Amino acid sequence: MKNPDHTERRRLLKMLAGAPMLPLGAAGATSAAGLAGLLAGHPARASEGGTPALPSTKPIARPSVATPGAAPFVSAEFISMPAPGLSEPEGMARTTVESAMDLVFADGSRRRVQLGYEAFFMTGDRVPDGKGGMVLAGGYLDIHGAPIMDTSVPGRARPFFSDCPDGMSLLTLAGPLGEADGATGPPTVTKPATATVYAVVQFEYLSRDRAGQDMWARLPSPIAVLTLSQNLQNGQLTLVRYSNVDTAPVHGLWVTCGASLSPWNTHLSSEEYEPDATTARTSASFRAFSRHLYGDARRANPYHYGHLPEITVQPDGTGSIKKHYCMGRISHELVQIMPDQRTALMGDDATNGGLFMFVADRRADLSSGTLYVARWTQTSGTGPGAGTLTWIRLGHATSAEVKELADDLVAADIMDVRTADPKNAAYTRIRFDGKNNWVRLKPGRRQAAAFLETHRYAALVGGTLAFTKMEGTTVNAQDKIAYTAMAHIETSMVDGTSPHLHVEGPDAGAVYQLRLQAGQVDTDGLGIDSEWVPVDMGAVPELVGAMLAAPDALGNRHRSDRISNPDNLKFSEKLRTLFVGEDSMGRVNSFLWAFNVDTRVLSRLLSCPVAAESTGLHAVDDINGWTYITSNFQHTADWNDVHDAVRPVLEPLVKAKYRNGRGASVGYLTAVKINA
Repeated sequence: MKNPDHTERRRLLKMLAGAPMLPLGAAGATSAAGLAGLLAGHPARASEGGTPALPSTKPIARPSVATPGAAPFVSAEFISMPAPGLSEPEGMARTTVESAMDLVFADGSRRRVQLGYEAFFMTGDRVPDGKGGMVLAGGYLDIHGAPIMDTSVPGRARPFFSDCPDGMSLLTLAGPLGEADGATGPPTVTKPATATVYAVVQFEYLSRDRAGQDMWARLPSPIAVLTLSQNLQNGQLTLVRYSNVDTAPVHGLWVTCGASLSPWNTHLSSEEYEPDATTARTSASFRAFSRHLYGDARRANPYHYGHLPEITVQPDGTGSIKKHYCMGRISHELVQIMPDQRTALMGDDATNGGLFMFVADRRADLSSGTLYVARWTQTSGTGPGAGTLTWIRLGHATSAEVKELADDLVAADIMDVRTADPKNAAYTRIRFDGKNNWVRLKPGRRQAAAFLETHRYAALVGGTLAFTKMEGTTVNAQDKIAYTAMAHIETSMVDGTSPHLHVEGPDAGAVYQLRLQAGQVDTDGLGIDSEWVPVDMGAVPELVGAMLAAPDALGNRHRSDRISNPDNLKFSEKLRTLFVGEDSMGRVNSFLWAFNVDTRVLSRLLSCPVAAESTGLHAVDDINGWTYITSNFQHTADWNDVHDAVRPVLEPLVKAKYRNGRGASVGYLTAVKINA
């Protein structure tokens, strides 16, 4: 995810190298003969570029089906891979997976599985549309569904396509699915080896056009449903259809970053860095966004963006979309729905961001509910700090009523906002996006302010709007602990401008854990109708980034044995593992990590191509008996001064592999089938 206020690098892009994880294999060792037979019958896999791959020199273990009566699975332990170096530059320039997984069983036996990486496609590939034609992967579409053309180089016009795939969900649909649009249906007597799996993948932005000009937030974000064929014998997933979701019903999408799968099997997207409605209509980037989407630089309404889109996958491999306007207009990042199917904890990827919570009125329905913001009471300012949390009720609304307000109002109707001190006691000074604002609420506009000017209103009523780069959120339901990634602990968290929060850092970031409890009340003394309310917040000691005293030989400024600028987060209940994807600005390569919450062991699973960010992370415990971890990467040509030592060697390799640095892979990590 990119923050336009940082010029040194995207500082806030978001994504990682595509990587779903194949099921964890059965108990007991697979015989050499059985494994050889399995590999011999394995169809051609996709390479990272989306074309058939040559046989690997490191065979990927593909376990057989569980043996009846075998000892049950107990736990998984990940075996860390080394950080790649210039002794093997190819390993730094591509998605590299040299990690392994040990499966531990109740009888004490263990089984090691070598992990690998498989891609569905690279952005810019032509992929099947399921109707006998081909479609551009990651291609941008206007409000009418027509390709948006890059005409920046005279005489060389071509459709725009993204280099920044981000949030991704992997799912199946209940019930018979049939043979829709080329997708293989569920297992049958005549077709026992294939089943239908779907993925939803969104594309955050485009780094630059062909002429090299910055394109952040200048194009409407595309989102697509992938129909996948799953081989039930080895877990392999193969793309059979790519279908763009029509986003016209929700006025297009704005900077879709992280995503999650809801408990009711829908894809919860995001719109981060909501356009500032007080300045958007004169903003060059917002006007370009409107022009590309509508063909009219003045038509887009900033209040239509910064909300939570929800995508429902249909059995035919298409998807429908709606936006929830009642969950606050903030820099939506990964949203985590708690097991009650009502409580949503939301990341807010901003400077002067807040911790927001939404409690829906009904299960599996985000169309109405109550919005809260946290107030942090600091208990420690050392390092990343710690604090207790109380909750301020911002308001209750339905999506329909907020949408009506968004359609009708402009910023001046809701708040009077000044950027210089008006010397008037009717105005309150707040911090907004790293700057001072003086705000005065217009009479009768409290509801509109709460849901359309959420950042400013939450600060006005006393919420702690001081977090920086609050990224992914996820939940460990068994222990009732939520996790949130703070990619950078900087500016508003460390500069003393917040009346509530003032910690030390580090800029390398940290993952915080939040204990969840029932029986909580808000600051007005009213009960909060949820058993999953965060009550305190502190960093996980093993998941705090660490700075180097001086750059190492590669140029790294953050330690390679610790996390660096954590971004994507997902927790696997079955594996008792927290997965952490990085958007490192202090290391040459970003990594994907696995942290076992019981053993406290941190293991490096994957290295992204140089300069790329880890995105698209999704941990799925069971799809037709297989476990998967998905992850993508983005903006591999996003060079900055941390890459100076390696760029001369690695840039030619990146350009050769990833469409001159303009392509990015969507794929998955291979694993094995777990004998549950």
